[in-house]
Amino acid sequence: MYYSVSSFGSNTSAIGLAGSTTGQPGSWTDHGIVHTSSSSSDHNAIDPNLFVDDDGTWWLSFGSWWTGIKMIRIDPATGKRHASDRTLHSLASRPTGTKAVEAPFVVKRGGYYYLFASYDTCCSGTSSTYKVKVGRATSVTGPYRDRNGVSMMNNGGTPVLESHGSVIGPGGQSIMKDADGDLIVYHYYDGNDNGTPKLGINLLDWSSGWPVAH
Repeated sequence: MYYSVSSFGSNTSAIGLAGSTTGQPGSWTDHGIVHTSSSSSDHNAIDPNLFVDDDGTWWLSFGSWWTGIKMIRIDPATGKRHASDRTLHSLASRPTGTKAVEAPFVVKRGGYYYLFASYDTCCSGTSSTYKVKVGRATSVTGPYRDRNGVSMMNNGGTPVLESHGSVIGPGGQSIMKDADGDLIVYHYYDGNDNGTPKLGINLLDWSSGWPVAH
């Protein structure tokens, strides 16, 4: 399990690794730091997501605000950063001083790599403007482009989930392959329940080559 440690609004952050053979409370062993960022960094080491490619190569995407989403290569033998490949790849960004791009999640479908990320303002109840956007690439390290060909390094991204009806500020997404297809799992605020935070689950349709939530 990859986890992050930070304080809200700060990029003095760390991503750590813990392991367990059962997943039960009290059974976890902390294996230490995987990656850090500081106030002098141009990125933020939070929101880690592990992607294992078809050839067995491990990649960790992460990031929030600052210059956006980053990716590093991971050694599967240790779960830590790869000793011979120290490249810090940039996957998604938006103009300095604008709202967030964070919570990356990478999947591979139909020969493309898809990068899902959460944009705009989370954690503000029914005032949240959070949304999920996606881009795709032929290489895991990008460049990721949206349906219109705009790079995610230039604030691109095709909407997958946005506020609609009583579902306000959906984001923090994960993609899960289930028996009846892919699911997108996310959090949102329920406008019909005094803004109570809830868990949302939708099926994804990939028939167009792009994920569409149902």
